[in-house]
Amino acid sequence: MDIDVAQKPLGKFLIDDLKQCILSQPPEAWTEQNLRQKAYEVHKDTESIVMLFCEEDWPKGDIHKDMGWDRLSETAMPIINAILEKHYPPGGTLLRAMAAKLKANGQIRPHKDTLHSFHIGHRIHVPITTNPAVRFTIDGRPYPFEVGHAYELNNQKKHSVLNMSNEDRISFIFDYVPPQNLTKHSPKK
Repeated sequence: MDIDVAQKPLGKFLIDDLKQCILSQPPEAWTEQNLRQKAYEVHKDTESIVMLFCEEDWPKGDIHKDMGWDRLSETAMPIINAILEKHYPPGGTLLRAMAAKLKANGQIRPHKDTLHSFHIGHRIHVPITTNPAVRFTIDGRPYPFEVGHAYELNNQKKHSVLNMSNEDRISFIFDYVPPQNLTKHSPKK
């Protein structure tokens, strides 16, 4: 969603349980669902544990609980709910939720998120692991993403991530469409 700024800090949240849950997942959990990596070239250096995912033609298509729901939802939903309660109106729809890993020495090339749902939904990032050699840019400028804090990203601006370290970078990401955008901006059926 175009939020008139590149990045909006949402504050600090207690993510210890979520971090422990994500970091304790076995290696195969990260490759169970590779739809994003196959469908979008910019995500070729990433792996995901997907909790929720919507079909590309949403709102005509459905929202699905994915394999990561059983792995992450118990610890992720309290964080999601705390962020939503503090910053967004109730009654909207959660479209996507996942732990996303950018592999060591990997990159996500500059891109804009173009699906309709990205124009009307808030994209929230909660860094789980990072280090000084990770560079997240929006419109060509670097922005900090600190572990334990939440940020809304303007995904309508060109953004990219470069991991110049030998460690994976992990974020928990979710998309929320507020109630006023569910009817106002949804395509006619």
